[in-house]
Amino acid sequence: MRASGRVACDASEMVDEHGKVAGHGTVVVVEDDHHIADLIDLYLRNAGFRVLQAETGERGLELVAAEHPSLVVLDLGLPGNLDGIEVCREMRRAGDVPIIIVTARDDELDRVLGLELGADDYLTKPFSPRELVARVRAVLRRYEQGAKSSDQPIEVGQVVVDTQRREVRANGVEVALTAREFDLLAHFVLNTGIVYSRRQLLDSVWGDGWIGDERTVDVHVRQLRRKLGDALPLATVWGVGYRCD
Repeated sequence: MRASGRVACDASEMVDEHGKVAGHGTVVVVEDDHHIADLIDLYLRNAGFRVLQAETGERGLELVAAEHPSLVVLDLGLPGNLDGIEVCREMRRAGDVPIIIVTARDDELDRVLGLELGADDYLTKPFSPRELVARVRAVLRRYEQGAKSSDQPIEVGQVVVDTQRREVRANGVEVALTAREFDLLAHFVLNTGIVYSRRQLLDSVWGDGWIGDERTVDVHVRQLRRKLGDALPLATVWGVGYRCD
């Protein structure tokens, strides 16, 4: 991930007239590459987060234990005695802090192992800093929704999703969905603003072990659009996937 004029411009767009927005908690960034860590730091601070950096896994564990952050951004390729996988394992043993893995290791086994150990999401380098901020917000929303009582449904556009009762209403009218359609819809409304590829949706909704045509996602999206209509702000990002706004 390289610095550029475009990146600098994007960052400035996220800052308000006072230089920052309201705070949203502390994020610990465990990353040994100073350039990448500083860029992540910049975007998260401009989005309103307090950011603490750690260059090693050992220091990352110390900060998490001392600061009790809202979320951890964790690189897999760390120097020292603890790599990112071991750090993820140790953090999960100690508590349930949300973890997003960022790594240059585009190896499916590493990704699956990280998720199996309890990471909440992952990004492969190079990645968009804006995408990272969106995923941080989405993971924190999921944790917040999990902490809420069952009588608080999620509302996106004119669609209301009750994940506890597995009920959906569009423009005030209850809509019947299949189990898979509901799971896909729940994933979208819990992760608004993030673009997901078909493969990512299959991994998250159908499961990592699912084998089949990726176009099955398109079929289910068409069904959601047919049943929910304009009440659901679900956009197609051509050449990439889908995003719920």
